Amino acid sequence: MIEIGLIADTHGLLRPAVHDALAGVSLILHAGDVCGETVLDELALIAPVQAVCGNCDAPWDQALAQERVVEVESVRIHVSHGHEVGRPNAERLIAAYPGFDLLVYGHTHVPKVERVGDVLVVNPGAAGHRRFDLHPSVARLRIDGGRAEVVVVELPE
Repeated sequence: MIEIGLIADTHGLLRPAVHDALAGVSLILHAGDVCGETVLDELALIAPVQAVCGNCDAPWDQALAQERVVEVESVRIHVSHGHEVGRPNAERLIAAYPGFDLLVYGHTHVPKVERVGDVLVVNPGAAGHRRFDLHPSVARLRIDGGRAEVVVVELPE
């Protein structure tokens, strides 16, 4: 069994509560709009980090890829910010990135966990500054025996 932290839309702010919410994970996947390497440095104190570029990130930031592909216990995971498909939703992401078991995205700031057929599509919500009257959140992904489950963790304000 492996646990992975999912985070997005920090926009330069890493709330202290993220340390508790993601404690014990073995990897953190950041789905973009990092907005500063200090966020990545702070996350790296919890676990190794793989991050993608969001629409608010500097395009020259070499720590951020356009997309990430990770395979854990035969579960194929794709991470992108989501803005590249317009208004991201499960159907658009599945069409853009076929062949994956799990799609992780950000951009909308709305936490969402959807299973469409055999594909799990996850937005961990926005962990940074509160916007759009939404509560900040992250998610924990548990992969056990090739089966993926996700729990969204709301962060205190």
